Amino acid sequence: MLYGEAMNAAETVCRVAAPAKINLTLEVLGRRADGYHDIRSILVPVSLADDVELRESDGDRLEVVPDDVDTGAIGPAAENLALRAAGLLRRRAGLARRVAIRIVKRIPVGGGLGGGSADAAATLAGLNRLWGLDWPQARLMELAAELGSDVPALVHGGAVCIEGRGERVTPVLDADRRGGDTPGFCVLLVNPGLAISTGEIYRTRAEGLTSSPDSYTITHSALRSGDVEAAATGLFNGLEERVFSKYPVVGRLARQLKTTAAAGVLLSGSGATVFALVRNAAQAERIRRSLPGGYWSRVVWTLPDGVMAAHGFLEP
Repeated sequence: MLYGEAMNAAETVCRVAAPAKINLTLEVLGRRADGYHDIRSILVPVSLADDVELRESDGDRLEVVPDDVDTGAIGPAAENLALRAAGLLRRRAGLARRVAIRIVKRIPVGGGLGGGSADAAATLAGLNRLWGLDWPQARLMELAAELGSDVPALVHGGAVCIEGRGERVTPVLDADRRGGDTPGFCVLLVNPGLAISTGEIYRTRAEGLTSSPDSYTITHSALRSGDVEAAATGLFNGLEERVFSKYPVVGRLARQLKTTAAAGVLLSGSGATVFALVRNAAQAERIRRSLPGGYWSRVVWTLPDGVMAAHGFLEP
């Protein structure tokens, strides 16, 4: 959701909700000549979101405010994806304007939930309106592809299939169903308190194809029909073996969740967050209460029909 308010004639601010994502499927199809990997993944945003505030300023600034998450793994400001997104958009638009970015951080850092990518997508969407550019979504997605593999999908919004490095984005739902009443899935997110580097996992995984075409087909169909039981049978993540081997606590968490009555359990992205697809919020809370102390956890809903930062509105 994108919204904002005019403070006065010389100062404008907008605030953007930046939803996290989960990967219901993630296939690694091989290493590319540029050193990156070709992937195919079904990615869905969820109702956990950072808040990103963008304010006209005399210089670029970044403030990150933790909201029940550890932000110790966040790197220097110059490497922050939201600031990089602002700089990239400014250069391509030929502007000299600067922005102060304040992020209320609710998405775990290094958790496989796309928090940094979500903040970057929200920044592109918000500044596109705040700076009066009115660029089409496709143009913003081209910029997003320069920032990270998940950013184009999160600019697009809704349940999507991403391919290549993530630059090829195809919506799961037909255009006439996006923004409608397609049912979401209830999801329990659990993180054991680790921040995992996506780059490290890809660099150190054993080479080879980790593909599951049946999982893709099953999950794609289940999202279109809103069938959580069917979606659970299609869950697949080609990075799980490497992550569970390097970080045994994540593997133990996944095995523990699989002993519950959850419909399905999977590592999201490169971890460290593991999610359980559940049938309703009451079941999610029962499973949540059964977990050992010290785990971060949230009950959320998937947002399959395009309710994302890039699809909100900006009030004058």
